[in-house]
Amino acid sequence: MKKKSVLAAIALITSTSGISFAAGRDHIEIVGSSTVYPFATVVAETFGKRTKFKTPKIESTGSGGGLKLFCSGNGINTPDITNSSRRIKQSEVELCAKNGVTKITEVQIGFDGITIANAKKGNVFNLTLKDLFLALAKEVPGKTGGELIANPYKTWKDVNPELPETKIEVLGPPPTSGTRDAFAELALEGGCKTFDWIKAIKKQDKRKYKSICHTVREDGAFIEAGENDNLIVQKLEKNPSALGVFGFSFLDQNSDKVKGASIDGVEISFENITDGSYPISRPLFFYVKIDHVGKVPGITEFITEFTDEDAWGEDGYLTEKGLIPLGEDQRKAMAESARSFKQMAIISE
Repeated sequence: MKKKSVLAAIALITSTSGISFAAGRDHIEIVGSSTVYPFATVVAETFGKRTKFKTPKIESTGSGGGLKLFCSGNGINTPDITNSSRRIKQSEVELCAKNGVTKITEVQIGFDGITIANAKKGNVFNLTLKDLFLALAKEVPGKTGGELIANPYKTWKDVNPELPETKIEVLGPPPTSGTRDAFAELALEGGCKTFDWIKAIKKQDKRKYKSICHTVREDGAFIEAGENDNLIVQKLEKNPSALGVFGFSFLDQNSDKVKGASIDGVEISFENITDGSYPISRPLFFYVKIDHVGKVPGITEFITEFTDEDAWGEDGYLTEKGLIPLGEDQRKAMAESARSFKQMAIISE
């Protein structure tokens, strides 16, 4: 009998016998962000060793893909937890509600910085947010005021005379990735709004403004490299002329292979992300399906492990993996909220 058939049979038996629908699954299932994935994996492995429960199964699907799976329903075939490198969107909250997922706990685990990196042997890049927008936006300002033209820039030197005369070639995540969302909002829009006339559009037409500032060029300068950040690092090693977009933890773990560009004169570092001076930084989350608590074994204990000071504290094992921790008071409040499975309030984008 195939796996799906077995699960269906178990679900049928448990539903007709009055036993919890999730009684047929003996492990936690987690999906979501490729950025949060390495942190969740370390916690899962530690949890599996320290407790009587099975090690959770984790799949890296990207933030958007994970939330789509998470919000698909409450049944045994849906994830218990989804990781995200951005906050859940109102549209996703509505999708969850439509499918009966109305009780969700939001847990912010810390912060991450998005790095623009290249191979160790490549050029040193000192970029501005404006440089990134002009290099990667689909349309950019022309010579006439208020004019937008198809992006004509071929090299970094075309964008800024002080940059290397190398072809613009950036490997980055797909639209389903939270890293892509954060990069568009923090980096591209950050550079976009340095043009006053574009910034003014936001008050008149938010949709048009977002389209101008967030739409990435499709002529080969930006290459979607999937959800696997390790693969991007490998490709950068093979192509020293290219740049890559991924989370700080991967830069930290591969510092012998790649180096990060400074942005607006600020180097990417643990300290600069913590104090907010590095301009492309973001919060990291996971979301718990409250209806699965007590039905899938180990969820309460897994949350306790993740929010323990030994894990996410300033000297915790996740910090060693590159997680930028919350402040002490924030961690205390978030741990209390997570462990009591506080229901998330409805938000707006």
